[in-house]
Amino acid sequence: MVQFFNALQIKLIKIESILLVSTFIIVLLIAVTQIVLRNFFDMGILWADTFLRITVLWLGMMGALIASRNNNHINMNLGLKYLTGNALRYIKAIVHLFTAIICFIVSWYGINFVTMEYEEAGIAFSIIPIWLTVSIIPFGFAVMGLRYLSLMVLLIAKHPIEEIPSNAKV
Repeated sequence: MVQFFNALQIKLIKIESILLVSTFIIVLLIAVTQIVLRNFFDMGILWADTFLRITVLWLGMMGALIASRNNNHINMNLGLKYLTGNALRYIKAIVHLFTAIICFIVSWYGINFVTMEYEEAGIAFSIIPIWLTVSIIPFGFAVMGLRYLSLMVLLIAKHPIEEIPSNAKV
């Protein structure tokens, strides 16, 4: 079971890295193209500004995924410095469990939001529907939920979590 969650962590890291790099490159190319077109040719891509605003949401969510990957998310460490050994491990496991539950709840409501946008059939820009542009919300929170669930299992199994990112070949 530990190998499954270890493999899950590595696969999530690869998917996140590919998404982050490709999204950043696309944003960079469109932004530079838009600047060049506006400044030198007095024209622009009609949907570029809306696209760039939406990709900020995507990059923000991917930044949250990276923060959760490196355990650099916002947290409160009240009293954790006074715990050691098993007590610290189990408290962290409980925190990871609650974090996973919250992420899954947000993902569930994100799916409901995407479904409502799908039913309304609105267009964000060009021919891209709104539901597709906001689909990062349920996906991102589901991935974070899976990550924290697997971190909880790895903590309980006494598997060294710090080794997981270094084992991942991205």
